Amino acid sequence: MTDRMPTPASPFRLGSRGSPLALAQAEMVASALMAAHGWPRAAVEIVTVTTSGDRIQDRALAEIGGKALWTKELDYTLLNNEVDCAVHSMKDVETVRPDTILIGAMLPRAVVNDRLIGASSIEALRQGAVVGTSSPRRAAQLRAIRPDLQIRLLRGNVATRIARVESGDYDATLLAAAGLDRLGYDGVGVTIPVETMLPAASQGAIGVECRADDARTRTLLAAIGHGPTFRCVMAERALLLALGGSCHSPIAALARQQGDDILLAAQILAEDGGEQVTGEALLPGGSAEGAAALAMALLDRASPSLRGLFEA
Repeated sequence: MTDRMPTPASPFRLGSRGSPLALAQAEMVASALMAAHGWPRAAVEIVTVTTSGDRIQDRALAEIGGKALWTKELDYTLLNNEVDCAVHSMKDVETVRPDTILIGAMLPRAVVNDRLIGASSIEALRQGAVVGTSSPRRAAQLRAIRPDLQIRLLRGNVATRIARVESGDYDATLLAAAGLDRLGYDGVGVTIPVETMLPAASQGAIGVECRADDARTRTLLAAIGHGPTFRCVMAERALLLALGGSCHSPIAALARQQGDDILLAAQILAEDGGEQVTGEALLPGGSAEGAAALAMALLDRASPSLRGLFEA
């Protein structure tokens, strides 16, 4: 059991985006710190930061800067000592991070599946149904299953996207089950098996970053970290790093712990879903080298046009 730390003289500051889901996740981190260290709720302060990704809602992230739109303002706040750490959905964090920032902890991972909102199954969607998403992965996977579907951009928080389906603007959308559950929508939508749609790398995982030179915060976060989640997510991130590409490149990945090793499944797809390459590998000890080797194996089996989506 971790030794409890004394209640800080001033509140421990968690940086978070201001969306309902981000704040719910920050509260989860606050609760974990309180439980680990015996702190009262007043010992933790959540500092909201508006990111570019929150401000710009009418374009796909890939067109306006990618995942950095979720992190750059939080990075600035963290590095300027305005917060002690920053809470992220790990699937929104770039694979290459500044040397001055490290991932201090990940909470236990939630369910990794997507949920379909608006229909009982993908097959049940009407011919030519309009499905809203901003995810290249989801779009490509849907097109591979149902080439007749019309995929249109849909961004916004969870409530906004559900409302757009309920209003009839879209026939359906896909959302991460983890986010729905964290917001109390646990009965909403139909769970899609990972065998049908492999999730995004790091889906369902909450990460907490801190300054690399902040030993005290690193110690505090170590008490709430979940080792299996950290190892699996880092394996998925190693695969992403080796694949390269951009936010335009449809990639799915899921790592599972198997004893001391990790079984990593991955998929790369053409944007229209017309080509998909899948594979898996057992990574001894969760080695990053094994994840990189799987990435290369996928690219070796891909057509030149699919490989081109992952060229720097």
